[in-house]
Amino acid sequence: MRAPRSTSVLLTLAGVLAILAGTSAHGQAPPARRSVTLDDLARILEVGEPQVSPDGKWIAYALTSTDAEKDETGSDIWMVSWDGRERVRLTSSADDETAPRFSPDGRYLAFLAARGDEKEKKKGRQVWLLDRRGGEAEKVTDLKGGVSDLQWSPDGARLVLVAADPDPDDDPETKEGWKCKTTPPIVITRYHFKDDDSGYLKSLYAHLVLFDLASRKAEALTSGPYNDSDPAFSPDGRRVAFVSARGPGDPDRTDNTDIFVVEAKAGATPLRLTTWPGPDSGRPAWSPDGASIAYLQGDEPRYYAYDVEKLAVVPAAGGPARVLTASLDRSVSSLRWAADGASLVFLVVDDRAEYVGRLPATGGLVEPLTHGRRVVSEISNHGRGGWAVVAGTASQVDEVYTLDAAGMQKITSHNDAWLASVDLATTEDVTFTAADGTVVNGLLAKPPGWKAGIRLPALLNVHGGPDGQDEHSFDFEREFLAAGGYLVLQVNYRGSSGRGSAYQKAIYGDWGHLEVLDLLAGADFPVRTGLADPDRLGIGGWSYGGILTNYVIASDRRFKAAVSGASSSLQTSMYGVDQYIAQYDLEMGQPWRAPERWLRVSYPFFHADRIATPTLFLGGADDFNVPLVGVEQMYQALRSLGVDTELVIYPDSHHVPSKPSYQRDRLTRSLAWYDRFLEARPFPGPPPAVPPGPSK
Repeated sequence: MRAPRSTSVLLTLAGVLAILAGTSAHGQAPPARRSVTLDDLARILEVGEPQVSPDGKWIAYALTSTDAEKDETGSDIWMVSWDGRERVRLTSSADDETAPRFSPDGRYLAFLAARGDEKEKKKGRQVWLLDRRGGEAEKVTDLKGGVSDLQWSPDGARLVLVAADPDPDDDPETKEGWKCKTTPPIVITRYHFKDDDSGYLKSLYAHLVLFDLASRKAEALTSGPYNDSDPAFSPDGRRVAFVSARGPGDPDRTDNTDIFVVEAKAGATPLRLTTWPGPDSGRPAWSPDGASIAYLQGDEPRYYAYDVEKLAVVPAAGGPARVLTASLDRSVSSLRWAADGASLVFLVVDDRAEYVGRLPATGGLVEPLTHGRRVVSEISNHGRGGWAVVAGTASQVDEVYTLDAAGMQKITSHNDAWLASVDLATTEDVTFTAADGTVVNGLLAKPPGWKAGIRLPALLNVHGGPDGQDEHSFDFEREFLAAGGYLVLQVNYRGSSGRGSAYQKAIYGDWGHLEVLDLLAGADFPVRTGLADPDRLGIGGWSYGGILTNYVIASDRRFKAAVSGASSSLQTSMYGVDQYIAQYDLEMGQPWRAPERWLRVSYPFFHADRIATPTLFLGGADDFNVPLVGVEQMYQALRSLGVDTELVIYPDSHHVPSKPSYQRDRLTRSLAWYDRFLEARPFPGPPPAVPPGPSK
């Protein structure tokens, strides 16, 4: 999200020292900090996609900001010098510019953007080229399906692109057999036929395209009924590695992607390198000598939603693969080779934090290169003996850092002025034990100005996924709720990442059982420790967080208010309606073959009469991830039962509403709902005890 765009900034030594000293450059005390407000949502700037220049002197990155008046967000390309002393804004159009990529000689910067009139924008993002010596960016591709990814060849003469097949229905008057302006009917033949971002999936796929910069000629490198992604040129430029599900059978019915290599010329036949029956993914990383390719190996196919990805290496010419992090029991991502090829670096998800790890190319122990309660979310290519990373903490919004032998050095400060003006919550680690003896970890945010001895209303803010985690990164929703006077507890229930494979897979085929035990133990914690008022507890979440909210309020009546976003409860009704058909068939079985299992995980709907918690339901009208019918059903059930409830629908919105005004509305309504039932109205009568869902 972004605030009004700033110009290039050069921090002076005097200014830095003044900040460190806690005074302004003029010797005055800094202004008093204030509470976070809803308007601050549009003031936060998001940095991402760092790329180091070939000479190692500059780092390009994308900066996303919000224009509240236009009700939209947009991204621009910036550069910062390796030492952080200079910062330059390279693009300033009203359109999004993303995916900055330096040419191998450092002269050009390529990026993706959808610029021009509506007809041009309808084609999707194209590749633009910016000469760093000056001048305007030039559009160099014009592919009807748009471009979603690009990589330079080592000699700088070509690009390999990921481009979607053009849809003839986008121009109906030119379609054979359909000569009118009316959009043709959508014809579906695929097993997996829905996706939240793409809508209904026709027999159109994303393939690799070779693009010659001198001739501006595009040639298809891959084809067929497969989606190809994450291309990477070999160091000699003769081959391209990529990810695809080109195995036997219908690729829609499996999570079995593999690593392929193909000669960088039209008509070449891809060679499959990996044979693991589960997913092999991540952008393939070639070793500097071109002999090996590092990638991510997932779990077996049935654990579709619970992958703990491992670092693996396979010979580029073919041969057995080696898994190097089998003993780590943590998921890794963003693989990079060191310049000498002796080691690899990558990101590790580890219990409410994420760090950069390093491992010898021959295997061994993972060495953490970053430490502390922070999250490193992105890592660049190698430069000047180190890496550029994006990192933040619970009280520091993400910025770009360099990481080398001297440690981490912060080199951008887009959010520093805003952070200096606000009083944030105190976020700390907490640990408690579930009813079955399982140790559960989470985060507890105490409002600014919190004082011991005062019991506050508390909110259980439940993350989605489930395979994600609440972690020590900046979370505006957590800050906004805490600024409203609430304790905010976030629980990494079983199914969450960061605690190892067994913890993540514990809920396989048994949703709404162990997670509820963990969340109720979390709700007990601030009450038992004297922090929370037991009569003023609320719960809420989005996506799987909303689904778990429904499970919890159908299991326990202690919560006096709930907010359930993009959720479902009658899970059988999601079969064939949402985008998770492969997971359902692999994990749950088809409903007509396993009706008892589907009935068990649908208990919030079939036991809606157990729910006494006033609940606000929200969802996007065009959500194909967890379709709107999920919240409509629960709203109707509670309305029929006379429980306080309300349904909010965001028009033209997918799974997570992207319009800034809708984001504001969701936060405003959620806080108002909590305030209404936790502050202004006592809960009538003692709640009856209800067990946490049906037993297995």
